Amino acid sequence: MNTPHPFGSTAIVFDLDGTLVDSEPNYYRASVATLARYGVEDFSWADHETYVGISTAETIGLWKRRYGIDAPADEILADKTARYLELARAGTTVFPQMRLFVERLHEAGVPMIVASGSSRDAIGSILTGTGLASMLTQYVSADEVAHGKPAPDVFLEAARRLGVDPARCVVLEDAAPGAAAAHAAGMRCIAVPYVAAQADDPAFTTVDLLFKGGQEEFTARAACEWLERSAGVQP
Repeated sequence: MNTPHPFGSTAIVFDLDGTLVDSEPNYYRASVATLARYGVEDFSWADHETYVGISTAETIGLWKRRYGIDAPADEILADKTARYLELARAGTTVFPQMRLFVERLHEAGVPMIVASGSSRDAIGSILTGTGLASMLTQYVSADEVAHGKPAPDVFLEAARRLGVDPARCVVLEDAAPGAAAAHAAGMRCIAVPYVAAQADDPAFTTVDLLFKGGQEEFTARAACEWLERSAGVQP
């Protein structure tokens, strides 16, 4: 029952958006539609990229200040979430090498959990719709903790739910705030930057394995070999 897997006592904490799945195009389309409802017509992809890696709730707060939107944050959040969920259910792409990585870890019996800035509804919908839910059965939303990334709260809660010490955890992240949160949580981090321009962010200097070329460079094999080496087992 408790046969050791080749990754030692490691547990894996996955960010969702931009790491496991390419959800940012759907988030962008939802954002454009929501902001247009409140009179903002010039929200570009470059604007959207500045919010990658922080929670939806925090994004709404920044929008209210930046664009002078008077509507309640809860109302804006509900509008964006509804639009996003409709798009997400229609189709969300899993990065192929990430799916292979999850499959390999699942087969090896590695404890895994998703820790995301998205709402619980969004996380659950994506995991179910992409077929990842059968392997990633646990998840925690930043909405369930006091502070979103770059604070370590969501990752520490993930470790608590897995019942493991944070030092045993390896975080998979695509954004600088997530890398900073992993470091603050005392966890190791594999970073796969979603936004190419962020690859040189100082937060990524703290990570243990950086795929600077993002998803085009990441492979399940390379990540597994690194995990095996870090667990003291030769690949």
